[in-house]
This record gives sequence, structure tokens and C-alpha cells, in this order.
Amino acid sequence: MASSAPLFPFEPEPAPLRKIGRVLVIACGALAREIKAIRELNGFDHIDLTCLPAQLHNTPQKIPDAVRSAILQKRDLYDEILVAYADCGTGGLLDKVLEETGAKRIGGAHCYAFFTGLDAFDALEEDQLGTFYLTDFLARHFETMVMAPLGLNWHPHLRDLYFAHYTRVLYLAQTDDPKLEAAARKAAERLGLAFEMQKTGYGMLETFLGERTVG
Repeated sequence: MASSAPLFPFEPEPAPLRKIGRVLVIACGALAREIKAIRELNGFDHIDLTCLPAQLHNTPQKIPDAVRSAILQKRDLYDEILVAYADCGTGGLLDKVLEETGAKRIGGAHCYAFFTGLDAFDALEEDQLGTFYLTDFLARHFETMVMAPLGLNWHPHLRDLYFAHYTRVLYLAQTDDPKLEAAARKAAERLGLAFEMQKTGYGMLETFLGERTVG
């Protein structure tokens, strides 16, 4: 028997189809709800979404490589790739990945800034130093994203160490949700900080997705 002949005939796997006219958004998992809502509200049916774990924010040095890997896997399939990350503590390393790959990200140092708008956020920072920010995502997942990583449930005395120089919790609300507002108020209480709230909506995120798409 010829060793080169297959025992059973098979069809080669087809190459992935190009997503002609479609845009891929590679996003932080903390923005998944918001991006899906923006897509639905605006009829952005040509946008596909893939999310990286929100927990990467606990190790921001890993964000650039994770984004690069996601871009390289998909860039031959899409007409455009948008990155729904701000710098997010990468110290400019994420921007180097985008320069290498040609993908584009939303502006700002972090999501708080692009929800409020960059100038508005600078004003907030100047108005009161020592602000701990919450978004809808962080209000919803305060236990797993703040309390557990900092070990505050097991070592409550660390609260005074971590938050000694904070004066308030400022909840930047993307939606009008009384349950999330109550969760944010409870978070401020657990941290022993004053509570303030500002309704931002989706801010620059909605503009970014609307202006940079090719549908």
C-alpha cells in the first residue's frame, strides 16, 4: 500500500472567510455590556466584538501582549480593528502595539477619562485629588475587582493603608440603574469614603465606535 495515500478521503478545512465591510472591536471585558448596548442603540450591525478578561487590569503589563495576540489572530479577516482600551496603566506600551499593527484605540489614560471626556476628567482631577472612581462595571463587580484582589475581606486593616489619601468615591454612571447606584453607595461605605455620583452615559466610547466604523 502506498504510504502517501490516505486511508479515508477528506476535505481540507476552508480558510476563515474575510469579514468584508465588518469591523472588529477588541475590548476590555469591563466594557462588554456598554459596547453591546451602543451597538444595539445605534444599529451598528457591522461591528463584531471580542473581549479580553477584565482581570488584566490587575496586571496591566500583560495587556499589550494580549491585545497584540488578538489583533494578529484577526487582522487578515477584518477591514478595520478598533481597540476599546485606553492606555490602562501600560505606560505607552499598548500604543507601541497599535503602531506595529495599525489598529486604533480610543483616547485617554483609562476608561474613567473617556466616559467623562478628557477635558472634563482633567477638571475632576484638579477639583479634588484623592478620588476613587467607579463605573457601572466596578459597581457591579466591586467584590471581585476591588475587595478580593486587595485582600480587604480578610485584612480589613489594610483599608487605611490603601485608601489613606483618598477622600471620596465618585461613581461615573453609564446607565440609570438604582441597583447599581445602591451598590456604588455601599462600596463607598465599605471604603469609609464620601460618595458622589455623576451620570456620564457612554461618553467618548459611543463617539469612537460611531466615527471609526466602515458600515
